[in-house]
Amino acid sequence: MNFVIFILPILCYHLKKDKREKMCGIAGFIDFNKKSNLSILKEMTDILNHRGPDDSGYKIINQKEALIGMGHKRLSILDLSKKGHQPMRYENLTITYNGEIYNFKEIRKELQKEGYSFFSNSDTEVILKSFHRWGIDESIKRFIGMFSFVIYDKKNQKIYCVRDRAGVKPFYYYYKDNIFIFSSELKSLHKHPKFQKKISKNALASYFKYGYILSPYSIFENTFKLPPSTYLTIDLKTKKFEFEKYWNHIDFYNKEKLDISENEAIKESEKILQSAFEYRMVADVDVGVFLSGGYDSTCVTALLKKNHSKIKTFTIGFHEKDFNEASFAKKYAKILNTEHHELYINPKDIIDMLEDIPFIYDEPFADNSIFPTVMVSKFAKNYVNVALSADGGDEIFGGYTKYRDILSIKKKLNIIKATDQLLFNKFIPLLKSDFLKNAIFNLPAGNFKNRYNKLKDILDFKNEDQICERINSILSNQEIRYLINNKFSLKTNFDDLKYLNNQNDIISKAMAIDYLTYMSDNILVKVDRASMSVSLEAREPFLDHRILEFVSKLPISIKYKNNTLKYIIKEIVHQYIPKELINRPKRGFSIPLREWYEDTLKDIFKEAINKKEIEKYGILNYEAVKEIIKRYKEGESYMMIPIWQIFIFQLWSKRWL
Repeated sequence: MNFVIFILPILCYHLKKDKREKMCGIAGFIDFNKKSNLSILKEMTDILNHRGPDDSGYKIINQKEALIGMGHKRLSILDLSKKGHQPMRYENLTITYNGEIYNFKEIRKELQKEGYSFFSNSDTEVILKSFHRWGIDESIKRFIGMFSFVIYDKKNQKIYCVRDRAGVKPFYYYYKDNIFIFSSELKSLHKHPKFQKKISKNALASYFKYGYILSPYSIFENTFKLPPSTYLTIDLKTKKFEFEKYWNHIDFYNKEKLDISENEAIKESEKILQSAFEYRMVADVDVGVFLSGGYDSTCVTALLKKNHSKIKTFTIGFHEKDFNEASFAKKYAKILNTEHHELYINPKDIIDMLEDIPFIYDEPFADNSIFPTVMVSKFAKNYVNVALSADGGDEIFGGYTKYRDILSIKKKLNIIKATDQLLFNKFIPLLKSDFLKNAIFNLPAGNFKNRYNKLKDILDFKNEDQICERINSILSNQEIRYLINNKFSLKTNFDDLKYLNNQNDIISKAMAIDYLTYMSDNILVKVDRASMSVSLEAREPFLDHRILEFVSKLPISIKYKNNTLKYIIKEIVHQYIPKELINRPKRGFSIPLREWYEDTLKDIFKEAINKKEIEKYGILNYEAVKEIIKRYKEGESYMMIPIWQIFIFQLWSKRWL
């Protein structure tokens, strides 16, 4: 079967130097009270200097309906001319834009055929004229890239706020008392005098449930993240807000699965991957790759080496062997003949970074791999201005071990139900009984008690979305209510699992939901803030939407074969790296938290997590904090994760409250 894949020209990257302005920061306001001013706009914009230290732009537009402020910080890698300066205007349209449209040259040619001329070589101008020619919906459909931008349409008195399909580029906004404030990062909103810092109980619950805050929530009330693949239209005349989801990956999961052989699936996947990876290369600057030693980053490196002789790779290592993959990355770099660089970190490096973390991650964010991610970004910046990260491979191709766990739980429960429903009905009360609970909690702890608690909750659930959500959660709802002293009502993208039809198995459903949740609000936040903190442009080649649109339609039997996760990626990589060298258990990109907590970082934890410090902010229940620490000391090693969450929240509170 022949599949028509939209493979766009690669040669143009070699024939003509690329002149795009790169990653940036945007900020601004729509003030219906008309009380804001240029000074406020400059403060909001300039705090984002790390996102774009090369140029600044500020524009105040005074209209009858509102005062509009648009700010821009620009990170230029190639084109340092003023032609790409923002905010940029064309006829009735004005834009401030963060991101990159990789296929802008092809779109530009389309527009030239329509009679448009261009004064710059920037993709910003292409966005503006695409919008002018085709409108918002038809324009976005053409864009391959990562972006968040705001367009003011003077003719129709409307504002359009747009975010890319996967949510690579961030977009925060606040709306209260007739003032709308927006920015690439939350810290910018603090600079507007009308911004109010009141903790959102739902966002706080999300943080302690998952370790990050799910869209559309933000840590403060009346403050939100624009969801991925969404644009917001604000009518200045009526003050009406309308949200439109212009692309939905679930639609592709729900399509009929392709009747395709394994060999065809692997070949087509590699072809699309090659196209996506090449789009994220720039011919006349060195580009680096974060090479972790896993399959995804090795895949990016291997495919890029086919057409590019000079690739720099960067790895972070740990002296603790159980957490160190640097030695593997070094072997693969040698086989692929890259210019390899590695940096080993220790607890002192973490201590030195602690003060900066709440500024870089200006919303509570508990993924402990932020430290090596910031460090590898800073390390890579010494050599390159662009680095490719391999995030998204697990969510699209099925790489997390939890997918195997979810499948196993469902199969076992189905077997018991099918064998004897009466037995199943008796089994649930037995498993949840105090007798069994006491017996389990007298066993050596580790993660077993946490698994028991999750399974006990799962037995009460009727739907797969509840099962997926509980497996992904750190603490139960009951534990969270005790910790934050508050009730909450979370409505999240986990609820979207019900929109996946029955031709999707449980693993496919879990992958689709992870794409909307963990990848968008954890992984992409981590990489964007870390790279931008050092003015490094990070690109996410696996998140080219064409990859998901194809792979989501493949049967699960090809993606998860012979109990092998991420089967397609592994088969591709084995063409370049011998299977016996790379096929090993998956490790996360995290720090040796327990070891450092009980040794070098012990005093720092005690300083942040004590009765006085906890009660200073009046948010967390100290008795619940004590209980979590007690459970950890009694052997529940899993409780290290909520301890870390509390620690990070305390550091954040000290900086922002």
